Amino acid sequence: MLKYFQDKIAENPSYQYALQLDCEENISNIFWADAKMVIDYAHFGDVVTFDTAFGTNKEYRPFGVFVGLNQFRETVIFGAALMFDETFASFQWLFKAFLAAHNGKQPRAIFTDQDTAMGNAVGEVFTEAWHGLCTFHIMQNAVKHLCNNKADDSHSPKHKNEADEEEEEEEPHILSDFSACMYNIEDTTAFEEAFDIMRNKVDEKKMSWLDSIYKFKEKWAECYMRDVFTLGMRSTQLSESFNSDLKKHLKSDFDIIRFLKHFERAVQGKRNKELDAEFEARKKLPRISMKTPMLLQASKLYTPTIFEAFQAEYERSMAACTRALDANNTYSVAIVRADGDLSSELERIVVGDSLEKTSSCSCGQFKRTGILCGHALKVLDLMNIKLLPNHYILKRWTREARYGTIQDNKGNSIVENPKMDAMLRYKSWSHTFLNLAYQATISPECCILVDNTLYCLHKQLQDKLSASTSILSDSQDVVPQDEGLLSVARLKKKEVKEKTSK
Repeated sequence: MLKYFQDKIAENPSYQYALQLDCEENISNIFWADAKMVIDYAHFGDVVTFDTAFGTNKEYRPFGVFVGLNQFRETVIFGAALMFDETFASFQWLFKAFLAAHNGKQPRAIFTDQDTAMGNAVGEVFTEAWHGLCTFHIMQNAVKHLCNNKADDSHSPKHKNEADEEEEEEEPHILSDFSACMYNIEDTTAFEEAFDIMRNKVDEKKMSWLDSIYKFKEKWAECYMRDVFTLGMRSTQLSESFNSDLKKHLKSDFDIIRFLKHFERAVQGKRNKELDAEFEARKKLPRISMKTPMLLQASKLYTPTIFEAFQAEYERSMAACTRALDANNTYSVAIVRADGDLSSELERIVVGDSLEKTSSCSCGQFKRTGILCGHALKVLDLMNIKLLPNHYILKRWTREARYGTIQDNKGNSIVENPKMDAMLRYKSWSHTFLNLAYQATISPECCILVDNTLYCLHKQLQDKLSASTSILSDSQDVVPQDEGLLSVARLKKKEVKEKTSK
């Protein structure tokens, strides 16, 4: 296994991996991230989801993956891990290794499931990130704890009294009430009132679960997430989806090396989707519903996926009704629904500033997703601002999201594909030398000059290459102490209880 990682570093020095040894010098936890993952995290690591899965390898180790969204809202991988267990210590080590591989850059938000050890480690390591819980998992638990178990009912008498029937009728209402608290209620006071009413409707057992999840309300309730930058994510679905794709063509009896190679193929599959999206973005022009300056500007800046979302908000702004609240560009904005009854959505308060070219909406959509809402766009139009101000254009959503040089944790510029980089240099120099040869052959004096220069250059190159080879050889003779330990370390074995027939 160590050779696998060393070979990867030989291919690309920016490849990152970390191994944790136990007291017996056995490998307990493994983390890795290739150069592309480091680059992706530098560009798109503002919101991260992390989830673990089982049954991916014959060592029965939990597999964890850090995932995010790129400029096309496609899945990108930031790193992966094979863990010995799911304890606080293991998660703490893993999250620290993750940050170390990514130059210590903290995400703005991270989503996980409700695992206590994982949550404690997130709070300990990701000190600058907002921690959110997967709402999908919470809703699954709500169904489990707030609905009566039908399997248990099958053993009870068939006749039901009126109280039982009323309780069954109440179950869907409790779930819808809980769902409203999670997704729909935007005001904290209204949330507290609604949650208290819901709590008083249930028995003690259900109340106990509601009380337990209430303690983490800031991590899942809509009203407490209004100002959190989440890209619109509310769950660990990205990580779970990747884990599901990984396990489709994966056998649980794969050893670690076979698993790592299969993981590479799965990651490449995700990257191919981004290449396809990039190709489509370059090949096709986005459909523009109205030839306005702002939409034309946005179509050139944003990726097609994000432009469609922005254009939808722009079209909504055209159906907005406004009411001036004072003389300082403060408006009440309500968007008329498109269902034909001319009813309006909830009114929002928008504060504009024509000098600063800002339009701040109480709905908070831009703070959460980085895409301006229809309410704010309406007020920009009222202030005669016809182009989208630069401070409302997030680079991560643009066609130029990947522009710029990224450095690894050693301070070196990362080359995503060194072999491709060498081929590009070869192609460029071949063209240059071909032109040089063509020009020099015209004059005998020029030919002599080129011959002499090439002779000197060849000698300098040989000396340079010999010196580099000597340094590399010396460095390989000296094995660092920790690497010496790793060279003899073995994977820590897990005791797996065999299933016994009942």
